[in-house]
This record gives sequence, structure tokens and C-alpha cells, in this order.
Amino acid sequence: MKTFPKPLSQQEEEHYLALWKNGDKAARDVLIERNLRLVAHVMKKYAYGEAGMDDLLSIGTIGLIKAVNTYNPDKASRLATYAGRCIENEILMHFRSEKKISREVSLYDPIGTDKEGNEINLIDVIEAEDEDVIGQMQLSENITRLYIYMKSVLTARELEILILRYGLAGKREVTQREIAANLGISRSYVSRIEKKALKKLRTCFAEAGIKSDIF
Repeated sequence: MKTFPKPLSQQEEEHYLALWKNGDKAARDVLIERNLRLVAHVMKKYAYGEAGMDDLLSIGTIGLIKAVNTYNPDKASRLATYAGRCIENEILMHFRSEKKISREVSLYDPIGTDKEGNEINLIDVIEAEDEDVIGQMQLSENITRLYIYMKSVLTARELEILILRYGLAGKREVTQREIAANLGISRSYVSRIEKKALKKLRTCFAEAGIKSDIF
């Protein structure tokens, strides 16, 4: 196994994140380099021989780079936690891609071991993808319900404002200020109508016993 640089302390990480936020690409490179040990840690669960480890190191590093590029400390926990998920997702996407390319591969072919030494098969990875599909189906169903509720419980003005505000029905998403200017009303009035409309829709979902993450 290759030797990787020592991870950053929390204070160092915050320092380099601040620099990278201001566009310092050298700070970005430091964040990537000093988190390579994390890539090695995550990929151990999926490695299957020295050659495989080299491939996974490259793939995992891509996930790390994506993590550093998209990390937002206001929306996520520490960089290492966020990066760990990105690295693992990149590796899993690699295995799924291999499966799509080679349809003759058995779902039960081993692709590595987890940290306890248990064998990981392709079907284990595919099952994780299936969970995402189920989530997408539920989201699609909730979106369909949303449009039905919008047409049945909202006034014409409320419907118009939500469509414009959230870019629904193929429309461009606009701000409350833009809507106010277009409709000749105040921004505060637009805000009140929007809140009232959203409350109506949340009530519809609640009465149907559905927990929705749409809004």
C-alpha cells in the first residue's frame, strides 16, 4: 500500500477551505492531497488484488476531487464525512458501469471484501442501486400528486405564483421580486400568497398520510 500524507487537523482544514472558497487552487490541491488516505481507507472494502487497488485508488480519487469541488460546510458535516460518501459513490458507480458493459458477468461474482473480510458480490451493489430506483419512483408519485393537489385546492393566482416561483410546468424559476413586478403587486404580497399556497399543499399531503420532501 502506498504511503499517503498525514490528514489535516480541523484547524488546518478550515484554513484551506477558506482559501479554496476564495478561489485559491493551491489550497484545493492541498485538501485533495491530504485526504488521499481517506480514499485508501474507503477502497479497502472493495479492493480485489493489487491491480484492482490501483484502479480503485484512481476512481476513489475522482470522488475525492468531486467532494472538494462541491463541499459546502453550511450544508454538510466535516469534509472527511462528505468526501467518504462521494468516494464510495464513485466506486459503486464504477462497479455498476462495469456490470452494464459486461452483461455476461454473474450477479454473484465476487468483486472484493468488506472490512470484516466478508465477500462482496455484484448483486450487493445492484441492490443498493435498486433502493435508489424505489426512491425515485416514490418521488415521481409524489410529484404527480402535487400537480393534482395544485389544480384542485389552489386559486388561479396561487397556482400562477407557484408555477413561476419554482419553475414548474417547464417555466423558468424566478424570484418573488420578479413575480411582483410582472403581476403589478408587492413582493410581500407575493410572499404571503406563496406561503398560503404551500400550506394548503402540505395539508393535502398530511391528510393523505404522505411524508413528502418535495417542499
